[in-house]
Amino acid sequence: MVRLKDIAQIVGVSVMTVSKALRDAPDVSAATSAKIKALAQQMGYVPDSSAQGLRTKTTKLLGLVIPATTNPIYARMVYAIEERAHELGYDVLLAQTENKPEREDACLRRLLSRRVDGLLVTPVYRFEAEARIYQEIAVRQVPTVLLGQPAPFCKSFVSIEIEDLVASYNATKHLIGLGHKKIAYFTGPPAAPWAHERFEGFRRALREAGLQVDDKLVFSAGSTIEDGTKAALQMLNEGCRPTAIQAVSDLVAIGCAETLLQQGWKIPDEISLVGFGNILAAEFYRVPLTTISQPKHRLGIAAIETLMSLIHGKPIQPKRLAAELILRQSAAAPRIGEN
Repeated sequence: MVRLKDIAQIVGVSVMTVSKALRDAPDVSAATSAKIKALAQQMGYVPDSSAQGLRTKTTKLLGLVIPATTNPIYARMVYAIEERAHELGYDVLLAQTENKPEREDACLRRLLSRRVDGLLVTPVYRFEAEARIYQEIAVRQVPTVLLGQPAPFCKSFVSIEIEDLVASYNATKHLIGLGHKKIAYFTGPPAAPWAHERFEGFRRALREAGLQVDDKLVFSAGSTIEDGTKAALQMLNEGCRPTAIQAVSDLVAIGCAETLLQQGWKIPDEISLVGFGNILAAEFYRVPLTTISQPKHRLGIAAIETLMSLIHGKPIQPKRLAAELILRQSAAAPRIGEN
């Protein structure tokens, strides 16, 4: 292993001078600094991050906690976070909670044990008003940014999120504008604030159009393809025949669409479908999905920029980013006499 002492002996300077040159200290001449850096690179010198951490009381590590890397919603967000962190000289430690509170506790405690400089967390939502791990993070004063809406157990932390209610409202208005009056809704996880906001946007659009929210057309789904399949089967088994379905997410919408198509339904000729998220599969699904495009890359950049502000003691505010309605082939006007 190449040491600072080895470089110093070759250049003929002190170890302190080598250290300063590699840290771009102003009291080392440009010529000497350039010579030291070139030699360090040639010899394959790698700084000892542990030693640097002891000196600066930082680790240059960030913890990133998400439900699962298999969820396509997080792919662009994780990419943006890691890309910007790399530019800023930070490494990202990634952990997956699988939406399990006990696994979330373990993930966060491991990251805290690594003395990360900050945390980016998609919370595992629960109905409890308190969660001990989040209390511990607050007591330790670890800079933390939530990737999503805060809930009572994590309300003390700043969040980066999208305008879920407005976006869902716009999706429902689009269906109403096409002529749909009998619209089913597939809800999300009951403990998730974003799922409640999306459902509220749906209800608000119906109310403004003078339409009643029919509880018989509201089906409990979740957040996966399997959840969408189960909700669609329940709807069919109960004999419901809406002219359109609005799903809480693209994965739920795709699960619903597969079930309907297998049962012989034609989309959008017999029933329209709208999702939420604009994952890659939504665009390239066999019936391209009308959906809400979440600004996933911008969410990731906003999250890490906010975390950097927290780390450096700058004032911050929660951020809500607008989402865009993307029109594709899965939604159309209902057939005459079915609206």
